[in-house]
Amino acid sequence: MSLYEIPLRTLAGEPASLGDYEGQALLIVNVASKCGLTPQYEGLERLQKRYADRGFSVLGFPSNQFAGQEPGSAEEIATFCSATYGVSFPLFEKTDVNGDDRHPLYAALTETPDADGEAGPVTWNFEKFLLDGSGQVVGRFRPRVEPESDEIVSAVEAALPR
Repeated sequence: MSLYEIPLRTLAGEPASLGDYEGQALLIVNVASKCGLTPQYEGLERLQKRYADRGFSVLGFPSNQFAGQEPGSAEEIATFCSATYGVSFPLFEKTDVNGDDRHPLYAALTETPDADGEAGPVTWNFEKFLLDGSGQVVGRFRPRVEPESDEIVSAVEAALPR
């Protein structure tokens, strides 16, 4: 099964899939509202605005698996992201990214190694996976790598559809 075929649900509970974004470069991020890294929403939103018209989107997947830092309901998450950070990129339902109930999307994504060659579980909130327009994972960035770092920006630019 390709990543495009894995069933997802939007934050509003509507059926979705990465197939809805086929042909675009995607930065998939597990997000949380009450984390020390939550201000990364600002950089993610700037990336979204900077590259959206070139075939790119950030996709946010709230997860409550790290110290309970995403306890809110879907409505609370949506309100927080919109009101606090002006988030315009798509958000999906709260998702387990590790463990026995890990979402199939994250089961596939976590097989990808990072720049140090390490694959495996998501280590914390705001871990990032970059997909090219054909749905291939072309980068994995650990939580402390800022969204607008040279490392991520150059990878996004390389992954944009031609």
